[in-house]
Amino acid sequence: MSKHDNGPSAPRTRFDFFNRLEFPVLVAGLLVVAALYALVELSEVARLASPNEIDVRILLAFREPGDTSNPIGPQWLEGMVRDITALGSTAVLVLLTALVILFLLLAGKWQIALFVLVSVGGGQIVSSLLKLGIDRPRPELVSHLMTESSLSFPSGHAMMSAVTYLTLGSLLARIVPQRRLKVFFIGVAVLLTFLVGTSRVFLGVHWPSDVLGGWCAGFAWALICWLIARWWLRGRDEAPW
Repeated sequence: MSKHDNGPSAPRTRFDFFNRLEFPVLVAGLLVVAALYALVELSEVARLASPNEIDVRILLAFREPGDTSNPIGPQWLEGMVRDITALGSTAVLVLLTALVILFLLLAGKWQIALFVLVSVGGGQIVSSLLKLGIDRPRPELVSHLMTESSLSFPSGHAMMSAVTYLTLGSLLARIVPQRRLKVFFIGVAVLLTFLVGTSRVFLGVHWPSDVLGGWCAGFAWALICWLIARWWLRGRDEAPW
């Protein structure tokens, strides 16, 4: 044996752990930490007795100057925004998730179906707990263009659209081989999440920080579920990762 050959019993170096880490997993972990940090900072803003100045400016930017009951843009824009915000409603997301789970079960992919159920269902539970923990009322600075009765932070529409669309988008992106289709599915998921969140501010039912908090919480939760599923399903025939 050569003197440079450490043999099968060579001790592991401290770098072995990092060498075994896959780059996507490392990036996902860093993004989770960043999103959770941002969520904590935004929750502090939500607990302030008075509204944040940036929140106030952005919310007023969606209303005609001097008239907080009249949104900017033509009359048809308000109706379109209402339709967009429905894409993040509980009814739409539950129906979409149920159809995807049913498809996966019929295709014999029960473990992936379970992953989707836990990801979306767990996200709803986390959203409700965060709302109760922060206990922020809805903004009263402008008139609400639709009726809402739940607490404000984080935005449930923003968080659950992030969880649902990013989870489903990542699954679809893993199925197709073409890079342009992968980018398309992830891009559509991000676009829908952005539009739903922005619509909540336009309608006056959320502060911008509520929406940012929802995006951070939803993004972090979706990534955590992705990391767990990647570890759990690795090596299995139905694993999409």
